[in-house]
Amino acid sequence: MTSTPLVLKAAAVILLVFVVLVALVQVLAAKRESAARVEYPPAGRFVDVDGANIHLKTAGQGPDVVLIHGASGSMRDYTFGLAERLSKHNRVTTVDRPGLGWSERPLGYRGVFSLDAEPPQLQARMLQQAVAAVGVRNPIVVGHSFGGAVALAWALEHPAETSALVLLGAASNPWPGSLGPFYRWNAGLLGSALLIPALTAFTPNSVIENTTSSIFAPQIPPDGYLDHFGPEMTLRRDTMRANVQQVNGLRPHIVRMAEQYPMMRLPVEILHGEEDTTVPLDIHSEPLSRMIPEAVLTILGGVGHMPHHAEPDVIVAAIDRAARRAGLR
Repeated sequence: MTSTPLVLKAAAVILLVFVVLVALVQVLAAKRESAARVEYPPAGRFVDVDGANIHLKTAGQGPDVVLIHGASGSMRDYTFGLAERLSKHNRVTTVDRPGLGWSERPLGYRGVFSLDAEPPQLQARMLQQAVAAVGVRNPIVVGHSFGGAVALAWALEHPAETSALVLLGAASNPWPGSLGPFYRWNAGLLGSALLIPALTAFTPNSVIENTTSSIFAPQIPPDGYLDHFGPEMTLRRDTMRANVQQVNGLRPHIVRMAEQYPMMRLPVEILHGEEDTTVPLDIHSEPLSRMIPEAVLTILGGVGHMPHHAEPDVIVAAIDRAARRAGLR
């Protein structure tokens, strides 16, 4: 008879400790996020798209070029160097994809308990509306990695408003197997509510540096890249939720999009690193180059998943080719 109250008291103590720990994690995560926002403020302007602020920046004169970043990224990946080089001969618009960088997720996809991911088609529509609002017309759309899937969706959704595509290590075709426990767990409710805040609060700089190095391999990140890019912004809770949900939910959309690739009729330049282990060449860009009638594939020997940093001159030349093929030069 006396054991029941003791059990209840023990359970109450355990619950109280759990609640205190969860609250402490949230406080530490919020503190880290606040510091990141101060250190990496918005670099461009905001455009409202159906209640969501989309962050973009435009510079230069010439044919319109829109740069779409990959997973766990932001426009800062491009503004480290490529955007400035391109803006000498083009009007370049860099964007933060919905939920990443300083862009907001659309209504209905926000919060701890929202587990749905924005399809690449929805992201493409939002970005297209945002850049159109600042005067961008019929751009060359450049997409890296996950951004390549969004660029492909852009061309499929708005073929008459797309001059050409340039795809950099793009996720474009269905891959075998799953993405692993990190994405599966964190895309769910438990991950959203508990695991992601803990990652925000406690991920050490060494893990950030090692992860970045693995993405660049076999190259190494350029000097000053991490300081410019701001990985602390990627660790924010809402940003991590958006990223893991989008990546985890991408494959079914890719399956459906792949059926439409043979119908695309526009210049497409595909560039892919031969040593890319994040988005393998043989699964993605090689078959894609055979599916799109006007695609030209350039395989970059010895290059990994970040070709725009490893071979920026080659990327600039490919965008220039796309502009000529589209009759923009």
